[in-house]
Order: sequence, then structure tokens, then C-alpha cells
Amino acid sequence: MSGKVKSRSAANANSIAGGVSSDERILRDIHQLYTETDSGLIAVAESVGVKLLPPRKKITVMLMGNHSAGKSSFINWYVEEHIQRTGVAIETQGFSFVTSGRKRESLTGNATLHLYPHFKPLQEFKGVSEYLSTEICTSRQKRFSLVTFVDSPGLVDGDMKYPFDVDEAVLWLGELCDLILVFFDPMGQALCKRTLNIVECLNDKHGDRLRFYLSKADEAGSESDRQRVMMQIVQELCKRPGLNKCGFDMPTIYIPNPNKPSRCVNQIEEVCRTIEKTINQTVQNTLNSLEKDCELVSEAITDKLLNDRQSSLENRRARCKSCFLTLLGFCIPLALLAFVVLGTLSPELLEMTLGPQGTEALSLYLNPLVRIFDSLSGEEKLYCCTGLVFLSFLLLIIARFSFRTRPTLSGKQKRQLQEKFEYIQEVVKTKKKSLYEEYLRQSVSDHDMDL
Repeated sequence: MSGKVKSRSAANANSIAGGVSSDERILRDIHQLYTETDSGLIAVAESVGVKLLPPRKKITVMLMGNHSAGKSSFINWYVEEHIQRTGVAIETQGFSFVTSGRKRESLTGNATLHLYPHFKPLQEFKGVSEYLSTEICTSRQKRFSLVTFVDSPGLVDGDMKYPFDVDEAVLWLGELCDLILVFFDPMGQALCKRTLNIVECLNDKHGDRLRFYLSKADEAGSESDRQRVMMQIVQELCKRPGLNKCGFDMPTIYIPNPNKPSRCVNQIEEVCRTIEKTINQTVQNTLNSLEKDCELVSEAITDKLLNDRQSSLENRRARCKSCFLTLLGFCIPLALLAFVVLGTLSPELLEMTLGPQGTEALSLYLNPLVRIFDSLSGEEKLYCCTGLVFLSFLLLIIARFSFRTRPTLSGKQKRQLQEKFEYIQEVVKTKKKSLYEEYLRQSVSDHDMDL
């Protein structure tokens, strides 16, 4: 398949004009705080060498199970539109993303990966990109505006050949999904080994995301038949060491049909509450991540300014050290030159130039050096002068290397960093606080918020 976009008529366009939920607005505003072109957290973080990822505006819920387990039917029921094809045959051969949008559209191939860039690594799985699709509908039912469903291929055992490595693809998607719903069909291959193997692998890393349901429970016969089916499934699951845990729960669900009443307890609303709980947890996690990222970027800015101040201090010390060594390096040959010049002058000329007291002081300091120098032979005097000249060059070389300085920030760069720091502290954190209060006001009374 190519990245072609097939347009369809909107089925529920009027409902799109409805109000945006508080959670949806909070996630959207947080996403905007990250992605603003110039002052977004991502741009600010990149300027100080920190890499941040923008939070997603929706949760991702993957449905998996054997074929004809009711995964697509559940999605159609949740969004209250006929989006996914359903039937006894394997209708979903690839991964189908179902999300809400402005108008009814079907995306195929690369268009899906452009819509979901965080799923682009799926291209590395041979054949997967050709079996990706996205269904966009305008439904605002339940919490669909905050959910992206991933309808996975029906899993079967035996000689069934998939056009790609379905096991690895499902496991990889499980890493990114916020919630994984596993449907067991009592009338089909509920004990499909492929399904159980994938579930066991997912449980090892993300057991908290897995939820198990006995789908199509109204077709399982009498209550005793349902109990036997559930016991068989639970026994098979408990044979797997990773799945043998306390508190195992498997609610019975089925799509309600007014024309086909059933005495079977339908806990399908439990699935909706699980999705609702995941959305609430995601909002909290996103708000907490915003606070942590603000602290992370603020610390990076502070560290950069402190490192720049330390570099400036080190540079000042290096310049002082270099100047001292340079002065010392030039003083040695100048002292030798002065010593030679003074040695050639007559005492009368020195007394006339420096005066009696100056001549006496000069003799006092230079006489020891003159005696030492006179005690040396001609060859030793040459060696001594050569050594002093070499020492002078050595000091000048050391001074040259000591003058190397670290790069520092310009005044403009310092001001920009300070402005970014103040923006995070005064704007982003203030916005985060207001968003947190808005989220809490949905469930907490006003007088509790004032405490």
C-alpha cells in the first residue's frame, strides 16, 4: 500500500462542535508548552543540550486476542460508529489505528506513520508498513477524543502465515501503548498458544498495562458453560509462571443488543472505566513530567551559567599566570644585558650617573654575583649564559601555553539564558500550576482547593 489518503463523508460532524473536555484541553495545552517554536520547552532544552520528547495528547489502547474475539466490534461500540469491519473471518490482517478527528478519513501506508511519528520504527519490521492503516472519525462519544485504539491482527495457531512477524510487532507496540486489552473468545481459539506466548512476554515487562476480558460472553451458553470456559482459560494462563499471580480478574463482556437480551452479566462498562482511569493517570503523569522537565531544564541553564562563571574565573587566572611568566621570561635576558652593560662602565661614570648612595647600593647587591661570575671559567660562563637564555625561552613557552582559555558565553547569550530561566519559572511553572488546579477541581471541592 502507498501513502494514499481516501476521503469519506463525515458521519458525525455535528458532534465535533461540542465542548472540549477539561482533560483534553489540559493535555493539549501541555503539548503546546513543549512544542512552541521559539519558547517551547523542547527548543529551550535543546539550547542547553537537553533532549525532551513532547507528551502525547491521547492515550494509546491496543486490543489483542484470537481472531473473531470481538476487538473490532468493541471499537465500533465504543465510538458508536461502524468503523472497523467485523465478522467470523479474519477481517483485521494488519494494525489499524482508530482515532478522532475533524472529518472522516482513512489513511493507508506511510500516511499513518506521518500521523504517528513515534511509531515510525515499525518500518524496520519487514512488511508491516504495507499493513498499517488509520481510521479517523468525528465521534465524541465516551472519552474517544482522548483515545487512539490499535486494532491488532487476529492471532491463530497452525499454518496461518502472516505477511510480517506479528509476534515481534505486537510486542514492540506493547512497549508504547498505555493500556493493552486482551480479549478471549469462548467460542473461538481462546487458548491460542500464540496469544498466550505474546501475553506472557508482555506481562514480564508491562504487567500493569494488561487487562483480560472474556468477550462474547453471551454466546458461551449457560452460566455453567461460561464458568467452565473461564476456568479453562484461567488454568491455561496459570500454567505460565509469569501469569500465575494473585488478584487475577477476567470480567465477562459482550456488545449489548436490545434485540437479543441476555441474562449474562455484562461488565463492558468496566472496560470504559479502565480506559477512563488510564486517561486520568496519563493526565497526572503528564503534569508531573512537565514539572520534572521544567526542573531539568532549569538546572541545565543554571549549570551552564555557573560553568561559564567558573570558566571566566579560570581564564582570568590563566591570563595572570601567563603575564607573570612572560614578564619573568623577559626579565632574565634584560638582567644579563644590564649586568654586562654595568660591568663595562667605569666606577666614576656609575657614581656620576647613580650618585654615591646608588652606586653603593648597586655594589652591595651585585658584588656577590660578580664574585661568583668571576670565579667561573670562560667555558662555565658560556654555559651559564646559555642556560639562562634557555630558561628565558622555556618560561616564554610555558607562558604561551598558559594563556590558553576556555570559551565563554557572550553577554547576549547570558541574557538569553537568564530570560529562558525566568520564562520557565514565571510562565511555564505558573501555567502548570493552573492546569493542575483545573484538573483537581474536576473531583475536589473548591474549599479543599483553598487549603
